[in-house]
Amino acid sequence: MNVTIIKKNNIEIAKIDHPDILITDVQSALDLIANVRYETGCDNIILSKDAVSPDFFDLSTKLAGDILQKFINYQMKIAFVGDFSVYSSKSLRDFISESNRGNAIFFLPNEKEAIEKLSMS
Repeated sequence: MNVTIIKKNNIEIAKIDHPDILITDVQSALDLIANVRYETGCDNIILSKDAVSPDFFDLSTKLAGDILQKFINYQMKIAFVGDFSVYSSKSLRDFISESNRGNAIFFLPNEKEAIEKLSMS
């Protein structure tokens, strides 16, 4: 796992690059949260959607809700970056839209927008 620290508006963001899937279940999400916080001290993460199990994007598995609840519980903001238009599920599109209106979980098309969202106080 390659971690790059991006700093904007005095907020540090850990950008995670990894060629494989990092989040497959709740425990792997908790491991990521713990590792990022311990290694970097950051409370903000940018992660490619490709680093997340495809099951995450099937809301019927409840995996997304369980995983994102851990990010909220541990006060870790995350921006998933990628092309989310490939998903046809209306409920997933609504979930993504609602998340993007909040201030902790984002699904964005690119790293630039992720940095902007995560660097807002």
